Amino acid sequence: MFYKDERLALFIDGSNLYAAAKALGFDIDYKLLRQEFERRGKLVRAFYYTALLENEEYSPIRPLVDWLNYNGFAMRTKPAKEYTDSMGRRKVKGNMDIELTVDAMELAERLDHIVLFSGDGDFRPLVEALQRRGCRVSVVSTIRSQPPMIADELRRQADNFIELDALRDVIGRPPREPRDGDES
Repeated sequence: MFYKDERLALFIDGSNLYAAAKALGFDIDYKLLRQEFERRGKLVRAFYYTALLENEEYSPIRPLVDWLNYNGFAMRTKPAKEYTDSMGRRKVKGNMDIELTVDAMELAERLDHIVLFSGDGDFRPLVEALQRRGCRVSVVSTIRSQPPMIADELRRQADNFIELDALRDVIGRPPREPRDGDES
């Protein structure tokens, strides 16, 4: 439930939202996403968090990051760490949980409602802390994928769960051909 006069902010865990939308078979149109939440309340800020591979000639997420940056999103990025796992596979690690948590806690006193786009159960203590500060917290993810993309403890802690699949007609577009490492 949203109220027109409430101050709200979006906190988008980029890789988590991308994975949830991909599991549901659609891409996010971020212009439509922003418009949808501007319609629901007084949008104070829309944050997008993602790790970027440095030293790559072309990063598939770079055009998205640039577009978001020029279209009203506060970008939070950091270099991803590349490593080789025990099976010899190349892996990329770039967790943005701390950055998202710090921003949410800093802004909490100036907000009425926080919308978290992530199903990561690690955010349950953040949701609890934001609620203690008087913020209502909605979590956007999906239970319609196999397995569900939202941790049960996060869904239970949130004031409101928004099924990503229910937003498909409002913020979705058909998927493009995926490129390796693509988060857009």
